[in-house]
Amino acid sequence: MQNIYIGYHFTVEPKELGSEILIAELGELPFDSFIETENGFSAYIPKEDWNENILEDIFILSSPEFKISYTFEEIEQQNWNEEWEKNFDPIDVDGQCHIRAPFHPKTEAKYDIVIEPKMSFGTGHHETTHMMVQHLLEMDIEGMKTLDMGCGTAILAILAEMKGAQPIDAIDIDNWCYLNSIENAERNNCKHISVYEGDASLLEGKKYDLIIANINRNILLNDMQTYVNCLNKGGFILFSGFYEQDIPFIDASCTEKGLTFVKKINRNNWVSLKYVN
Repeated sequence: MQNIYIGYHFTVEPKELGSEILIAELGELPFDSFIETENGFSAYIPKEDWNENILEDIFILSSPEFKISYTFEEIEQQNWNEEWEKNFDPIDVDGQCHIRAPFHPKTEAKYDIVIEPKMSFGTGHHETTHMMVQHLLEMDIEGMKTLDMGCGTAILAILAEMKGAQPIDAIDIDNWCYLNSIENAERNNCKHISVYEGDASLLEGKKYDLIIANINRNILLNDMQTYVNCLNKGGFILFSGFYEQDIPFIDASCTEKGLTFVKKINRNNWVSLKYVN
């Protein structure tokens, strides 16, 4: 029996802030995937979890600060990869890292990563993933025990292993991301990545030399002390998933907990920060 999804296609103005708030609200419902589009994003929910009034309590849709419109349609899961393949182009990051789908030809890039995201976030197209890749490309992480928190497709964990980091824990609270990360790690012949389904509560008693956390601002702030507790002295932590205007909140929390700022990368108002313990 085919799984049937309902796909919502949102046009959002202003796009960045409005999309972030709307995705956060939809994430409280059984929507299990989000794909960025030129003017907003698409969101998908299993039909069995859907009803025609599912958006009636979404606050931002009635907010005068945002202009949001949408359409929705029924989609059979068998058509998901077909839709994705039509819209997925290979990505090149700084001439060193090539991120592609299984149906794209292999390149001579130093780090050639094959990702099939299905319904998971993290193809490399999004600014936050792109910046985290940039951070990793310029770091010597050989032998570092690494955590990829909110791993999505496990793309960052895979790159970390290709650069010599090990062992690596990849954690995501979403079941689809958990399963997809296992598949992608196997697809890229990774031997040192362990994937777990859950949240920061899984980190108790763990220690890492490198923590990668590409998550939204509120979760980062809520779990910051847990991350710092897990970071070895001299270890690095990479953050993304938030905007330029969020930096004072992230930086204040990091500084308060003894981390030292190292570097910022920004891309279309999204930012990524690097700290050392």
